[in-house]
Amino acid sequence: MVTEPAFSAVEEGALLTRAETSAFLAQRGIRLKPAPLAQLWSTRSDGPPCLHVRSKPFYPRNLLEAWAAAQILGLRTGAPAAAQSRRRV
Repeated sequence: MVTEPAFSAVEEGALLTRAETSAFLAQRGIRLKPAPLAQLWSTRSDGPPCLHVRSKPFYPRNLLEAWAAAQILGLRTGAPAAAQSRRRV
C-alpha cells in the first residue's frame, strides 16, 4: 500500500490559515495578528492575497513572500516632507 506524504504548510504553494500566515509574516519582520489580517482584506483590500475555500480564507505561501517584500520600505532618517510641513502650522 502506498501512502501519500502528509501535507506540510512549509511546502511551496501551500495554503496557510490566518494564524499560520501571521507566524509566517512575523518571521519576515511583519507583525500582523490574525484579526488585523482579516480587517486588511475585508475593509481595505490591501492585505496579502488570499483564496476562499467554502468561505474560509487561505493564504498561498508563494504569494505571501512577494507581498511581504513589497511591504518593507527603505530606511528613513526623518519624517516625510508632507508630515514636516503640517507640523509648522
